[in-house]
Amino acid sequence: MAAAAGGGVVRIIGGAWRSRHIRFAERPGLRPTSDRVRETLFNWLGQDLEGWHCLDLFAGSGALGFEAASRGAARVVLVEHDAAALRALEANRQALQAAAVTVQRGDALKFLHQCRERFDLVLLDPPFALDCWPQLLRDLPPCLKPGAMVYCESGAALQPVAGWTVVRQGRAGQVFYQLLQNTAETGAP
Repeated sequence: MAAAAGGGVVRIIGGAWRSRHIRFAERPGLRPTSDRVRETLFNWLGQDLEGWHCLDLFAGSGALGFEAASRGAARVVLVEHDAAALRALEANRQALQAAAVTVQRGDALKFLHQCRERFDLVLLDPPFALDCWPQLLRDLPPCLKPGAMVYCESGAALQPVAGWTVVRQGRAGQVFYQLLQNTAETGAP
C-alpha cells in the first residue's frame, strides 16, 4: 500500500488486524517501531493481551498501541501532542473500528500527573532527543497495576534505576528496547 503524500504506512503484524495498514503523518523525530522489534515485544508479552489496559504515552504513529488493541487489549489510550499525528491516529481508529482505542491530545508528562487510571502495560517511545527518562520512571508507578510491564524504546540502553527491574532487552541498529517492571511499592490500593 502506498503512503499518502507526506505520510507513511506501517503494517500491523499480529492479532485481529494482522496485515492491515495504518497511516501516519511524517513528523520530525517520529520513527515507528520496526516490525522486527514489535514482533519481539509481543513475543515477550505473549500474543494475547485479552483484557489488558494499555497506555501508549508518546503514540506517534500508534503502531505499538494499535498492535496491542489488535491482540485483544480491552482499552488502549494513545497520547500524542502533535496535531497532524493526532488526525492520523483518529483516522486509523475509525478505519479499524477500534472501539477499545481512545486518542487523547496532550503532553505525555502532564498526562501522567493527571492520570487516575492504572494500566497493565505502558508503551514508552519518546523522541530520542527528549531526555525525559528519569522523570518518566519517577512518575509512572501510580499509573501501574500490580505486575504491570513498561516497554521503553530509546537511543541508548537505560541503566537500571532504583525501583525498576529490566525483564528483557534488545537492540536493533541504533534502537535499544527494554521491558521493565516496577519493584517499588506505589502506595496505591
